Amino acid sequence: MKIAQEILYGTPGAEWKLEDVAAISPQLVLIFASIAHFENPDFFPRLRLCLPHAHLLGCSTAGEISAQGVSAQSVVVTGIHFDSARFQIVTASLPDMEHSAQAGRALAAQLNKDGLRAVSVFGQGVGINGSALIDGIVAELGQDLPVTGGLAGDNGSFSRTYTLGPAGVSDAQIVALGLYGESLTFTHGSYGGWRPFGPVRKVTRCEDNILYELDGAPALDIYKKYLGDYAADLPGSGLLFPFEMLGHLRESLGQIRTILGINEQDGSLILAGSINPDGYLRLMHAQTNELVDGAETAASAALPKDAPYSGQALAMLVSCVGRKLVMGGRVDEEVEVVQDLMGQHTVICGFYSNGEICPGYQLQVCSLHNQTMTISYMAERM
Repeated sequence: MKIAQEILYGTPGAEWKLEDVAAISPQLVLIFASIAHFENPDFFPRLRLCLPHAHLLGCSTAGEISAQGVSAQSVVVTGIHFDSARFQIVTASLPDMEHSAQAGRALAAQLNKDGLRAVSVFGQGVGINGSALIDGIVAELGQDLPVTGGLAGDNGSFSRTYTLGPAGVSDAQIVALGLYGESLTFTHGSYGGWRPFGPVRKVTRCEDNILYELDGAPALDIYKKYLGDYAADLPGSGLLFPFEMLGHLRESLGQIRTILGINEQDGSLILAGSINPDGYLRLMHAQTNELVDGAETAASAALPKDAPYSGQALAMLVSCVGRKLVMGGRVDEEVEVVQDLMGQHTVICGFYSNGEICPGYQLQVCSLHNQTMTISYMAERM
């Protein structure tokens, strides 16, 4: 497998040549870029002009990840030339949040199941129930197939996000990459690094991903009480204080939920994924060192150790925008620790997201995560 990467800045124009990426004759090119680039009408046409024969796939971000670290207002272009592995790209429309599961099932149904080894999914980051989307995909493909990816970002504004597929840029389509071939190695890792604080609260009223009540009181009122001065900056400040989901016996489910929006009228919180109606929630917070340690744990879980590989490897990192806000100027550290562990033969790409898709830590069933570092690793064996 050959990989080439370039980082673009400024508006699309003649200076965007992508000669290094084109030189490896990539079959697949991953594109992660800022909202400003996705909203530029010349963005996709210019990429297509530079790479006329490659399949383009990606999404908008809350920060771009590359071998150089974390950048903003950039376009990270990563071209991949497979030796023998194959892939298929499919898309499905998602008109509104209520059709998330249906869209996931429609997306997965288009994939050829014969020889399918893994799937990476990119969905819009607003107007979506990420966990319902995954439920639809898993219902079609089964629980044993690795499914990873993430929900597009928009720099933390939670207003409009985009995906990129065969037809170009869209704010209402989910896209998936199916990977095939006996030579392909595909592994994954996911971990957070957040710590709980405050009491455990019982979910007393919710509907899918909308949380109405905790302990019989409006969820927004309780949330504001614990946020204190941060409450004035909701929903953005909610990225700093996500919920951990607990089961009916108050056991951890290994999942964290970020607040995507609030409703002052009915006192509800809109979370990034579905809530367990019989479970409990508790608030979480973190410090930079703990998040960096979490990224290292995810990388250790994703890194295969038992086979020789041909050429380069790719590690796609999808990390939550909330982690980026907590780490601030030290955000590069979680990317650096992954690169150090993966080695220089592994090319890193990815983005900061509104939700991460991956099986949980030491689990095989795919689920939606928030506030985690998730890593998808692929290589071809000799």
